Order: sequence, then C-alpha cells, then structure tokens
Amino acid sequence: MRKLAVLVATIAALIIAPAAANAAITNVLNGDLTCGVVTAEGNVTTSIGQRWCGSQPASITSTLDVALPATRSTHKTFDGVPLDVNVAFPPAAGPDTDWPVVGIYHGYGGSKASFGSMQRWLDKGYAVFSLTNRGSGESCKNAGSIAADPTGCANGYVHLMDPRFEIRDAQNFLGELVDEGVINPTKIAATGGSYGGSESMHLGVLKDRVTNLDGTLSTWESPLGERMSIAVASPNIPWTDLIQALGPNGDTYDYLKDGSFTGNVGIMKESYVNGLYISARNADAGTDPMADVAGWKNLLDAGEPYGTPAGQAMVAEITQHHSVYYGGFGQAPAPLLMSSGFTDDLFPVDEVIRYYNRTRAEYPNTPMSIFAGSFGHPRGQSQANVSSALSTLEESWIDYYMKGIGSQPASNVVAYTQTCPNGTPGGGPYSANDWASLAPGEIKLTDTGGPQTIAADGGIPASSSAFNPIPAGAACTTASDAVEPGSAYYDMAPAPAGGYTVLGMATVLAKISGADVDSQIAARLVDLDGAGNKTLIERGSWRPASSGFQVFQLHPGAWKVEAGHTVRLELLPKDASAAAGSLFGNFSRPSNNQQAMTVDKLELRVPVVEAPGALGGLVTAPATKVLPDRDGAELAPGYSAIGSESIIDYGKRVDPIIGNLKVVGKAKVKGKRLKAKVKCDGSNDSCAKATIKFEGTGKNKGLIAKKGGLKVAAGKTKTVTFLLSNRGRKIFKNKKKLRAKVEVNGKNRGKVTTKRVGRVR
Repeated sequence: MRKLAVLVATIAALIIAPAAANAAITNVLNGDLTCGVVTAEGNVTTSIGQRWCGSQPASITSTLDVALPATRSTHKTFDGVPLDVNVAFPPAAGPDTDWPVVGIYHGYGGSKASFGSMQRWLDKGYAVFSLTNRGSGESCKNAGSIAADPTGCANGYVHLMDPRFEIRDAQNFLGELVDEGVINPTKIAATGGSYGGSESMHLGVLKDRVTNLDGTLSTWESPLGERMSIAVASPNIPWTDLIQALGPNGDTYDYLKDGSFTGNVGIMKESYVNGLYISARNADAGTDPMADVAGWKNLLDAGEPYGTPAGQAMVAEITQHHSVYYGGFGQAPAPLLMSSGFTDDLFPVDEVIRYYNRTRAEYPNTPMSIFAGSFGHPRGQSQANVSSALSTLEESWIDYYMKGIGSQPASNVVAYTQTCPNGTPGGGPYSANDWASLAPGEIKLTDTGGPQTIAADGGIPASSSAFNPIPAGAACTTASDAVEPGSAYYDMAPAPAGGYTVLGMATVLAKISGADVDSQIAARLVDLDGAGNKTLIERGSWRPASSGFQVFQLHPGAWKVEAGHTVRLELLPKDASAAAGSLFGNFSRPSNNQQAMTVDKLELRVPVVEAPGALGGLVTAPATKVLPDRDGAELAPGYSAIGSESIIDYGKRVDPIIGNLKVVGKAKVKGKRLKAKVKCDGSNDSCAKATIKFEGTGKNKGLIAKKGGLKVAAGKTKTVTFLLSNRGRKIFKNKKKLRAKVEVNGKNRGKVTTKRVGRVR
C-alpha cells in the first residue's frame, strides 16, 4: 500500500507539475494548500528553490512562481474544523518523495510557523510542517477565519492540548502527507515551545500511538493504513502536569520516582492564568466538559474551597486528558531532549523532572536528556551562549535520530545558571549523567531560634510586585532586603570567599501548626547582596497540612551566591501585591481562608555544585531524603546511595516529642492505677518518647502519676495506664475528684478532670 500510494502521488505530481524546474510538489493536503517555488529570496535568505505550501503574508517579500494566499491556508481536520497550515520542502533534488519532516508547534494563542522561521530546518534538508491549533489565530479564533467557515468553526475552540483533539489533528495531517508520498512515515521530529512544547512532548510520548475519543490508545496509521511513528522530540519549556503548573500545591519533589498529583488543588498563578485565558478562543462555560476552560477559570477565580465535586472533576479531566505525564504509560517514548528554564515561573524545570524520573525508572535505556538554563516564560532570560548551546544540541539530536548523522547524543543533564545583568552569558555549563548527580553538595541551615509566625496577611506588596513575572517581570529585578512583616524568615551564614552556586530544588522541613486546608505558604529563596537588595533565586507554593512535620521543595533555581552575600528563606501567606481578582497584580492568588501559622524546628537544605567538604567543610553530602506522607513514595533513580526516611521517622529523630500530644476526656483512678486517654494530633507525624505527668495543685499539691516512653501514632488515641505515686494514692483516698495539672515532657498541657471510680489502695 505504501509503494502504491507513493507511486500514485508521484505520477500525479508529474502530470500537474508547472513549468518551473524541479517543482514536482504543486499542492498538498488534498489540494487545499497550493505550493509555489521560491524564485527570488527577498527577505528570506537561502530560500531559492524551496517549495512553500500555505499562506504568505506581506511581511515575507520572497517571490514565488505561484501566488499564495496572504491570510490563511486551511485544511479540515477529522471533525470538520478548518485549521491553518504551512508545509515546506527543500529544493527538489533526486526523488521528490519521503522527505524527513520536522514539525514546529506554536505557543498558546500563537500561530503556525512562517516560512521564514522554517529556514533552520529547510536549510538542513528537512521538510517542515506547522499548523495553527484550534482556537488560535486563523484556526477559528480571528473573526475572519470564523466568518469564512462558521459551521466548521462551531467547535473550533481550544481543547488545552488534549491528545484526542490537538495531537490527533497533527497526527491526521501528517498521515495525509504520508499518503500523498511527500514525507516519510517514521522520520518525523516534533519541536516547539510552551504550548508547542507540550504538543511535541505529547507526540514524542505517544510515539506510534493515537488517543481515541474514548481515551483508549490505538496504533498510529495514515488514512491509507501506513504505520507511523515519531523518531525524536525536542520539547522546550513544556508542562507535564497542568494542575501543578497552573495551580501548584507543592507536592512535587525532584527525588521521587512518582510525581503524580495528590492532595488539594493548589494556589492559582493568577497573573499567568489571566494572561493565558484571553489569548485563545474558549468554549462557553459548562458547554463542553472535555474543554471547559472558561468553567475551570471561573472555579479557580472563586478560590477556596476547591475540594468540591466541581473541583475534583476539574482535576480528573485535566490530569487524565490534558497532562502528558498521565498519558504515556505502557511503552518507552521516542528519544526526548527536554529543555526548561530556571527563571520560568509558568512551567519550571520540575515539569520535566517529573516525567524524567518516572521514565528513567520504567525505561532506563530510553534516550532522554534535560537541558536547563535561565530562559523561557517570564522571568526567563536571553543568554546568547545558552541559546547557542541548546540550538546545537537540538540539531545533533534531530540529525542523529532522523538521518543517522553524527554520533549518538549523550543521555545526560546539562545546566546553565541565571546571571545578572540580563544578557550576560549563563554560568556553566554543569553536566552530570542524571539529575540526582548534578548538585553533589548541600549547604544546610538548622534553625534553633524557636517558633516563628506567618501572619494571615503578611508580606510587602512591593516585593511581590517586583517578582511578579506578568506583565514584564525580569529575573534580575531586585526588591528591598527588609524583613517582610508577618513572615517567617531564616538567614544562612554569609557566603565565604569564592562563594557557591545553588543548583536544584531547595528543600524545607519544618513543624507547622495552625494551618487550614485552604491556607498557603508562599516560599522564596533570595540572595541578599549586603547593599539593601534581594534577588529571587527560587520560589514555591505549599498547601500545608493542619499540623505536624512537613516537607516541601521550591522550584529549581541556578544562581551564584557571591562572597559576603546571604541566602534567606522567606515564608509568606501569599505571593501577591493586591487582593484576589487582580488581573495581573498577583503572581499567586491570595487564599480565601488564610490562617496564621506557626513554623518551628525548620531545616533548609540548599543543593550546590561544590563537592562535599568544600568551603572549609560548609558543603556537606546531601542528607538522607525525606519521603512525604503519600502512598507509594519511593526514591527516583540516582538517589539510592543517598537513602531515604519517612517524614514520621524524620520527626522522631529531630524532635522526640512531635505532634500535639494531649490527654483527652477524664482520667480515672482505681486501685493503684490511673487510666487516661492520650491523643496525638497531627496528620503526618507521630508522638514518641513522651513523658506524661499528672500533678495535684493547691492543698492537693504533689505528683499523682508519671509515665515515660509513650508512643502514639499520628491522629490516634490510646488508653494509657499509669501507676499512682504514694502521694497520688493518699490524695484519692480522701478526694473523689479534682482537676489535675498535666505536663508532657515538662511542658504544661492544661488541666484534666481526674475522678476516683473505685476503691484506692
């Protein structure tokens, strides 16, 4: 069938070819796209002889032998929606069939690649394919495109990178090009950034499969039955879990094998969500549960509580059908070069780490790399050496897996640091065989200053405004280093001579109390320069449990801390400069039910590129990783040598009596014994090695009963039997009931009614 299709297409092309030399391809996609040969390059250099199929706006001044439409060039997808497409081919040389093809996919609300932006790949001998996704540009967003085909555009709204729609659109069009004999069915590369990064990531993960409308997977075949497959994908700044990307709850760890979403919906990135929402065409709220972008936006705008049926339905739909992390099980992906930005506040580096960790565990021999630098969405930087390195690496991956050119690229991790001022070269590169090895050292702060309070309305609005990426945030913007009122803050020692380089996700461990299920902690790691300024290194959002020891990480950062500079951890009740509902005023939406919280016994672990023992012993080997309280938590590949412990065991080790151990109800005295119910409050810790003491007061002063070595599981209540002291027996021989003072490890825990219920001996 493949040979027959190619033969038919070739014969047809020969019959209808125009007089211009080597112009075998005159149209594609069932004749909907006219193709012209470039006869004068105009403002697109090196384009002579290329075949352009699609639309040519006035901004491109090249001359073609056939005029192309200026506005749009559409072809209908499987459900009748007209999508705007461009396809281009290098100058004809030899058989004009089976071209290897590079797909270029655009950002959210953007449009297909122009012929000018295709030159990078056309010059290397690849065909290039690009479409405008439904709901964007001339694919049923702009008024002219809707007016041109109102019936076809009825369902032409964004489906938020649903593989049942956007990915299927691309796969179907590529299949038609295969059947027309112009591209190779297995020499297909996928590239793109942001929304297009997610699209190329989906294509690479699905590889040779398609997602059906019912969510099942089938073999990817062209309309005429040709088997198809992605050869390589290079997603740039993609998301892998859209819930965690747009509303993070902090339950993302770079050392866990499984990064699946758990817990409550997090904190909306308000300025980003508002900006994205107006960039594409959305279905009316509630009309399409598979693409209810407007409905989901309304839910997030309303704020907490999110643990409603509507909130849970949103999470289920977005994780199952709009997040590539949950859609690629069952086989290894195509070779993947994933690139992400440390200063990208929309889709930070942990978006690719999540997929990287699980895939390395399941398919350790899969070619896969991470390239990270200070680029991407705002506050992303532009660093010439980083851009050049990424471009070179991307070309080496595509050349090797598409044409067998060069040696096989290494499956490793490469990183460059943020630098200031903007435009200066990125620091590095730093490289390692895996993410776990990228930062071999760690600098740790252990707080001994006692509890700190995060007020319900703390923070300095000017600082939040300075670090807000939208509308024009920059990585090197500074704010005052004054302590933010109502925050908990922790300063590390000033950096010694030579400084050190932070690289990775800072880890916070602390005993937190007073939180509500809808509260938040906005965390920032900042550099204090000693001259009154602070620069943002990392940030993160955390939905804390109500009480107990907890562990979370900030999004990855990469920053050189110069000698004499101080690193500070700030814990705030919000990362916002205005009330909830501000269009672009808040990076994160303030929570509706924010509570004041107490933070105690905090430990901060900062990953650095320096080796253990460096800087006079300041740098140590990474401490044992602390596993959060979630089912099935286990270390990702590369961390086994470091080891792990549960958050419960960590708490026992750090603070022998943790949680809120207390006596509940009435204590009862009989014979030589006192019995009392003891409860350990806390959702993720336990109470261990506790000593409880009952004492009389006033005329009945003295020890009544005491017992040590008590252990109660988190959230549990147990009945404990105490042996009465001689003084206790004497008191209750004469007293039927009294209010006894209770101490736990020497700390006053109030008074408990203690009653004699039988004869005391």
